[in-house]
Amino acid sequence: MHRARHGVGRLASFVLLAFCGLGLGSAAAITGGRDAPHSAEARSAVMVLTSKGGACTGVVVARDAVLTAGHCVQGFAENRVHFRDEAGKPVLLDVAARAVHPGYDADAIRGRTRSIDLALVRAREPLPARFVPTALSDAMPGQGQSLTFGGYGAVRGDDFRSTGTFRLVDLPVVEPHGPSRILVWLHAARAGGCNGDSGGPISDGSGVLAVAAWVQKVCGGLTQGVLVGPQRAWIDRTLAGWGSAARWSH
Repeated sequence: MHRARHGVGRLASFVLLAFCGLGLGSAAAITGGRDAPHSAEARSAVMVLTSKGGACTGVVVARDAVLTAGHCVQGFAENRVHFRDEAGKPVLLDVAARAVHPGYDADAIRGRTRSIDLALVRAREPLPARFVPTALSDAMPGQGQSLTFGGYGAVRGDDFRSTGTFRLVDLPVVEPHGPSRILVWLHAARAGGCNGDSGGPISDGSGVLAVAAWVQKVCGGLTQGVLVGPQRAWIDRTLAGWGSAARWSH
C-alpha cells in the first residue's frame, strides 16, 4: 500500500527541486497579494508536484481528488500531492489516477488555438480532515467584477524561496478579447500570477469558478483562468468514475 511520505527521500526529488527554481515555465504564482495560509481558500488548496521538479497549485474537490491545470499533469511521468501536516512537516501523497481534459492543447499559445487547460488527480489515500473540498461554481463573471485568486507560487519570478506559502489577491475581470464562455482574464497593476500558481482557485465568494492556467510576462501580468462551469460534465463524469463527486454552488 502506498502511504503518505514524510520528511526526506522522494520528497527531496519532488519538492526541493521545485523550490530551487526548476518550476513549470507556464505556471503562475501570486504577485502583489497577501499571505493567507489560514484562509478558507487555503483549506481547500494543495500543491501538485511533477517528476521533473515542477510545482503547481491544486484545488481540493473531493476527499481524495484535486483539480489543477492540464499542463501540470500532461507530459509528466508522475505527480504527487503535497501539503504540510499540523506540525509543519512536508507530506507527499502518491497519485492513483490522473485525467487531463480532452480539450487540452499543449501548443495552444503558439498555435493560437483553444485549449481547456484542466486536469484531475486522485490521491491514493484521502487528504487529512482539515482539508475541505471546495464548492465549484458555474457562474460566468463579467467585465470589472472583482475575483479572488489564490496559489502557492512565488511573489517574484526570481524569488523561488517564496514558493510554498498560500497567498491571495483580489483582481478585476478584464475582457481583452471580448466576453468568453471558456476563459476568464484578470489584471491589475503589479498584481497577478507567478511561478507555482497554475491550477490555483479563482473564486467569486460563492465558489471556485475558474482555475488559473497562464500569466503574461512570467509574473504579475494578465492572468488567465479556465472557467469550470462549462466543463462541469467532464469534471462530474471523471470524479464519478473514481467514486467521488464535486460540490457545486449553482
